[in-house]
Amino acid sequence: MIPQGFAFDVAETGGNLRCLLFNKPFRVLSRFTDAADRETLGKFVRAKQVYPAGRLDYDSEGLLFLTDDGRIQARLSDPRHRLLKRYWVQVEGEPDAAALQRLREGVVLKDGRTRPAQARAMAEPANLWPRDPPIRHRAHIPTHWLEIGLIEGRNHQVRRMTAAVGLPTLRLIRWAIGPWELKGLAPGETRELDPKRVLAQLQRQRDEAL
Repeated sequence: MIPQGFAFDVAETGGNLRCLLFNKPFRVLSRFTDAADRETLGKFVRAKQVYPAGRLDYDSEGLLFLTDDGRIQARLSDPRHRLLKRYWVQVEGEPDAAALQRLREGVVLKDGRTRPAQARAMAEPANLWPRDPPIRHRAHIPTHWLEIGLIEGRNHQVRRMTAAVGLPTLRLIRWAIGPWELKGLAPGETRELDPKRVLAQLQRQRDEAL
């Protein structure tokens, strides 16, 4: 069931609602400070008082949605809202039909069975930026790309799912959060969104999921 009561107007925020997309580089934390002095969002994001809606692992890359509104953060990160997040995953090994079907149906992890997911083999993404440092390649073991779509977000979930079907993840990129995609954003870049359009898109997605 989709929780009720999301709809609100930008005017309720005083007209100052901010929403941004950010392409998180490899080995950047999805927060603004770190006691161990690792790279954080603070190096790249200049907007004030915005925070990520959900997390993206330190060793993963790709799309983060940042906002200064707690309701939007909850709307994007709570799995009850069924907002699909799509990942491009480079794996070690050969994904066969049985492995893809297991990913779609849900695999058993230490914290329980995952929800049904989208999973398909795909060609290597065109014009993909190089990772620094690059992934390790073993000459006798092929690598392939998958697209995986999830509506939940457990810790290290995609990596654990692919490992459970015998396909260790080498590189993980979040390509999309709901209707928002990474297209046109280089690593470390941000894009400001029109808050009225954001609210309209979220309301449309909610209505379609009911």
